[in-house]
Amino acid sequence: MSRKAVSPEQDELVEKAARSLLARAVNNRAVEIRLLTERLRHILEKYLLRDEPQPTAQAVSDFFARIHADELCLVLACEQGNETAWSYLINEYGATVRAAARSASSKGAEAEDLAQSIWAELYGLRENAEGKRAGKLGYYSGCGSLGGWLRAIVAQLAVDKHRRTSRFVQTEDDTEFDRLNDESAKLEGYAIGHTTDPENKLAAKRAGRDLQSALRQVINHLSAEDRLLIKLYYFDDLRLREAGSILGVHEATASRRLQRVQAEVREGVEKVLGSEHGWRPEEITRLFSDAEANVEFDLHSLFASNQTPSEGQKS
Repeated sequence: MSRKAVSPEQDELVEKAARSLLARAVNNRAVEIRLLTERLRHILEKYLLRDEPQPTAQAVSDFFARIHADELCLVLACEQGNETAWSYLINEYGATVRAAARSASSKGAEAEDLAQSIWAELYGLRENAEGKRAGKLGYYSGCGSLGGWLRAIVAQLAVDKHRRTSRFVQTEDDTEFDRLNDESAKLEGYAIGHTTDPENKLAAKRAGRDLQSALRQVINHLSAEDRLLIKLYYFDDLRLREAGSILGVHEATASRRLQRVQAEVREGVEKVLGSEHGWRPEEITRLFSDAEANVEFDLHSLFASNQTPSEGQKS
């Protein structure tokens, strides 16, 4: 599907959004409004107008209001060669990149090489037809978090390296992300709502894997009784009174125990996502917020793979 050009009315909204974004950014890094306007116009064409050729003014405004202002300004500053911005990017997101590299590669040396190569890929190893460096930072739209997008980039680079070693031809244009648009939004571990942004789809897929891994790790450390309680309540559709009877406790005790287990699982998942997968606190908060609104966790498969024979007999 060809992109629809921005209309004069929409262009006014783009310029207004650029001024608003610079104003609401905590640190806009002195990004030129001209550069920001160009990027926002490109983002509008590529993501919103592609699937909604005639959006209302409110829809356009709402679309731009969801852009991550500080992160997009940081990326634009890096693209312009701002050394302070580059230092911040590497220092602030280095742990995220390293954790993603470890998740994408089973070998330590390969993971380290992958983590190091990401910065060159972001900066740009070649120049495009206009004489500008064609780095992958140019793909960042600000529609999703920068940390999530970086994890997606690392995952894609790992796939690309595997394809090259397997004698596959890898292209270096927009299709790198666009081809992902045809993938199912049904993720391993949970389902996400519809999104037209292929960057976000790849980032969401990586998020789903990280979340599934963290959940599995935390659930494995629950006591057999706690895991049985969750199974009885969520998957066998028993009331707390009935589940408590099986466990030999009062309904009120079962209720308190369930609340405790829920809190422990969430706290444990937050710790694993941060320490082992490089997630930032604000990303974790956003993940759980999105989960409560749009996500259905596939805990059934986790328990199916983690149950012991004794648990199966109890149920």
